[in-house]
Amino acid sequence: MADSVRASIQGLETVDFARRKRGWNKFAKLWYEKALTSEATLKRFWAQKSIQKESFIKICHAVGLTNWEEIAQRYELPISLDPDFIGRETAISQINNLVSRGSKIIVIQGVGGVGKTRLARKYFKAQGLKFLELWMPTESQNIVTVESLVEEWLRRDFHEEPGRELWINLQRLKRKLLSSNQKIGILIDNLESALDMHGRIIETYRPYVYLLKVLADPEVTSLTLITSRDRLCETSIDNAVYILRGLELTAWQKFFDNRKISHTSPTLSEMHSAYGGNAKAMKIISGAILADFEGNIEAYWRATKEDLLIERELGNLVTSQLNRLQEIDPQAYKLLCRLGCYRYQDVSFVNIDGLLSLLWDIPQQERRRVIHRLCDRSLVECRRDKYWLHPVILTEALTRLKKSPDWETTNRQAANYWTNSIQRVIHTSDAVQALEACYHYLAIEDYQQAAQVIINPRDNKWGTRESLGRSFYKRGLLEHITRAINRVIHHLNPGYSSAKLNHTLGAICFLSGKLHQSIEYCEVSKQTAQSCLSSVRLVDNQNITKLNLVKLNSLLTIGICQIGLWELVGAQKTLTKVKEIASEIDFHKYAPSALFYLAYLYAYQGDKSEANKIANELYKRLSQTEMPSWVTECRLFYLALTYQVLGNMEKASSLFHKIISYADNSLYTQAKSKAICGLAQLYREQKDYSKALTLHEQCIKVFDEISAKYDLAEAYYQQALTYQEIEQFHKSRESFNKAISLFNDIQAPRQVDKVKSAIKKLYSE
Repeated sequence: MADSVRASIQGLETVDFARRKRGWNKFAKLWYEKALTSEATLKRFWAQKSIQKESFIKICHAVGLTNWEEIAQRYELPISLDPDFIGRETAISQINNLVSRGSKIIVIQGVGGVGKTRLARKYFKAQGLKFLELWMPTESQNIVTVESLVEEWLRRDFHEEPGRELWINLQRLKRKLLSSNQKIGILIDNLESALDMHGRIIETYRPYVYLLKVLADPEVTSLTLITSRDRLCETSIDNAVYILRGLELTAWQKFFDNRKISHTSPTLSEMHSAYGGNAKAMKIISGAILADFEGNIEAYWRATKEDLLIERELGNLVTSQLNRLQEIDPQAYKLLCRLGCYRYQDVSFVNIDGLLSLLWDIPQQERRRVIHRLCDRSLVECRRDKYWLHPVILTEALTRLKKSPDWETTNRQAANYWTNSIQRVIHTSDAVQALEACYHYLAIEDYQQAAQVIINPRDNKWGTRESLGRSFYKRGLLEHITRAINRVIHHLNPGYSSAKLNHTLGAICFLSGKLHQSIEYCEVSKQTAQSCLSSVRLVDNQNITKLNLVKLNSLLTIGICQIGLWELVGAQKTLTKVKEIASEIDFHKYAPSALFYLAYLYAYQGDKSEANKIANELYKRLSQTEMPSWVTECRLFYLALTYQVLGNMEKASSLFHKIISYADNSLYTQAKSKAICGLAQLYREQKDYSKALTLHEQCIKVFDEISAKYDLAEAYYQQALTYQEIEQFHKSRESFNKAISLFNDIQAPRQVDKVKSAIKKLYSE
């Protein structure tokens, strides 16, 4: 058997290089099965570049060589072949750039487990450098003295008998480094053990400064790589810093591929993000998946993702870093723990004001220094004035914060930071950031303050003011704000806040087409407001006005829902009550909220004189005030429909286009699509069926995407009427049926009757 393998080897060696490379797979199976090749043959084949990297690794395993460090040492292999050293090509290149610019000392800085030491050793190997190594023990009291270190280097590595004085030995070392024909590497590992809170060598080991000065001399031929979790801040030592961050997702994917762990789902991406690409975490987790979960990455993540530090090695790694920070820099440690209060979810970072707000017990002139000291330890990610914690550090920081007396104060300070940061809601991101304050109050169970975050008005881009709840739902972020409100509302006592939030939920349900649920919320809101009005002191005029407005808006939303359900008589009665409440507060200011809808009801039910009178008065006021808020967009839509019923197509078209303009500025896509649906109706009446159908399709797509069932049903109904006009009866029936199905879903039987009536009309004709 051995002879047959040798014959195969000899045959392979006789062909030329190109054919050997192409024909390798032909012989691979034999090699794998027999596994009788000698290490010398293996080495020769690699040296001749006859085998591809993957094949070489497989054969190494076949002959019993599984320890890569051992393999690399035996065969003097390049680091690029190491299956475990991946994703650091850029790091190697950037360190090379620093060296080419004359750096003699390079500090590779990063959090524990990121791969600093491995990178340093691989770099030296890639450059073909033999290197001296100093490992700093975790406990500073166990650090070897610089005197002993230099003596050892001189005697063992340079065959030089050391002198009695450190200064003499440092000069001898420098001469050796100057006269060496070959570049020498020096690795100082875990330097943070010898650093104080300011990044300076601790007093006990100050002589290390003199050694570093020698190693930093521009004339020496050596290159020193220092690994450290903290930044070296000795002003007398010229050193470059390379910040080593976690591996990219592609590196994790390749690593897991090498271990035959399938990762086709998004699970690996979630894990990579949670652990910040940490190389140590990658190895620990892959080992646990293979050992305890039979290679099933999804099963492992389901079992562990709620406890990122469940693996003991990872827990110890993080704990040791925070314990050391607590010991050498209590102020930076406090800040790190307090930073655990931020969620880093909807808003993935905070700016420096978010850090400064958490240093309330530190003199103002010292606060930025504390931040810098913390950032110098790589525990906080900082890029372009954006600060955040990776989930693993966040987990431990939050755990410690909850156990400290700072928990409540920290969350209140953080809530104030978000509130003060967002004075005006211009963009969606402003609304999302402002809502973060709510979550901090929820964390400390201050539900009243959490409610105020959602209720309190802020300026918008049009110079008016609106609640945060309204800012959310007019931007279509319905689920987002609903989740927040539901976490608050059940803990509130009956009062203005609970009434206001119930109405907000009612408005959200209306926009999503849940009309009956909207009415229920608004009824609770109205009754709560009325109950409070019955007991409130009459001298409290401001509170009376606020409660009346909640009652007014709740009735208004109920009336609009009744229109949506096609309960037109009930809607008219409800909206008339809104007028009555408005007369008790400020008729001129608040009555138009009902008049826009009443005009439409009068027009549709045949009282065109009254409808025309109200519509023209509103239109006149509109031209004077512009009123560009989300409510105006909803009101304008019904005013446009009123003019359409009245036959004034010019004003109807003008109002629909005005809505589109406002909606584009406010990102209110639902209002824009309603206006487009209205324009489609106008084009149908003008016999421009092609444009009408295009607009029908456009608004149907949007309503479907945002799950606005009522608006989608109405859009299908209007599309069916257009198909009916052009005698495409099959398509018309399809759209009618879709409208009926949706109206049935939202329990609007009168709307169903309306659609069926249109179908009967179709067949009767």
